[in-house]
Amino acid sequence: METGINGSSRSVDVMVINRPDDLGDIADLGLTLAQGKQLTALVQQAIVTAQSRDHATRRPDCRTCTIPCQVKDYRPHQIATVFGQVVLRLPHFRCAGCGGTEAGVDWPSHCRSTPELDQLRAHLSSPMPYRIAAGPLEHLLPVDAGIHRETVRRRTLRVGGQLRDVAPAEPAAPAVAITLTLDSTFIRSCEDGERHLEFRLGNVETSHGVRQVFAAVAKTDTSVEALIQRGLKEVGQTTDTEPTAFTDGCSGLRSILVNAGVTEPPGLDWFHIAMRLQHAGKTAGNLPIDTSERENARVAIVAEVDRLRWRIWNGKAKDAKVTLERIRQVMPVFQGNGDRKCHPSSRQLWTALREIDRYLSSQSAWLVNYAERHRAGLPVGTSVTEGTANFLVNHRMNKSQQMRWSHHGADLLLQVRCAVLNGKFGPGVRQLLDANSGPETAMAA
Repeated sequence: METGINGSSRSVDVMVINRPDDLGDIADLGLTLAQGKQLTALVQQAIVTAQSRDHATRRPDCRTCTIPCQVKDYRPHQIATVFGQVVLRLPHFRCAGCGGTEAGVDWPSHCRSTPELDQLRAHLSSPMPYRIAAGPLEHLLPVDAGIHRETVRRRTLRVGGQLRDVAPAEPAAPAVAITLTLDSTFIRSCEDGERHLEFRLGNVETSHGVRQVFAAVAKTDTSVEALIQRGLKEVGQTTDTEPTAFTDGCSGLRSILVNAGVTEPPGLDWFHIAMRLQHAGKTAGNLPIDTSERENARVAIVAEVDRLRWRIWNGKAKDAKVTLERIRQVMPVFQGNGDRKCHPSSRQLWTALREIDRYLSSQSAWLVNYAERHRAGLPVGTSVTEGTANFLVNHRMNKSQQMRWSHHGADLLLQVRCAVLNGKFGPGVRQLLDANSGPETAMAA
């Protein structure tokens, strides 16, 4: 039943439903999936028909002479919606004064589906391949158009392009402190002469837990600097807010931060330091103890590796040379002499310690007091970003996925996945198409 704004009403029969009145078989309970899909499709068509009929009664003004236009003709238009493909008769208006024509709607050019359906297809394509994402649309909803995997892919990438250029949302409150983490990862590429694509991704997070993620593929039109600036604005950056940044020590990532307006030198991520220290600790624990001399030496080395971790954690990395020198003094115990060969774990340990020494020497300017920040409840690295990389990239594009990606396809899908994680998918996605909404018509089914 349709109820107009002037109190008039009109009813239409949509569907006759016949179901057994005997509940002896639980399979006869309620509507079947096929009946439910048919019912929603017919209701959707009835609502669209009523909307198009009411739309034809409104006469838009001519953009040239501002005289109300008259209906010239009607043109059928097919639109794919979440509840099935509908056909509506859109009026084509003509000005009696100047002869100009008006469409009466501000829909995007070549519009073939509603924003809600585009959003749903993009949302389903975010965690699963396009072929699989088309399955729920076909089996659970009366969608009879736009469910081919290639259509799902094209529409998803179109939404990704729109999300890439969307303006930053207004924050709920200004942020006092913001922590920015930036990292990179790689996936397999299908481009000629290129084996891998580089992803730049990160997080911006306030002390109150407000968080936004961003990501972009290198060598694309998406500017990771612009994404960083948009993320900072969305979490509440002001002129008095100075973000604290962390990277893994890559000079390219530090250049990106500078170009994004983050002038304060970024701190060195504790996660990458801890991985190197953990490897050294495990290697030290595997040293042989076939003699009492070697047993005492291993105890000393394990203690020194733990002391090295404590010194770096508490901002005393300049004393790391002392620890490394003490370990070097006892390492000859594990060297081969006479009938004893050098144990492989001793070579692995010394290689790991040399790697730590080189890493700390080259990154000494960006070391911070991690213990002090941790006690203050502040982040000390990019471990959150490592988890984000797993969600955004690895789970969908890399791990257990035997596929290769182009720059364009990977980057736009990445924008969709970021929007899903940031909670931007919802009724507000309709604003991406900038469609004007008119008076509503009440319908009762």
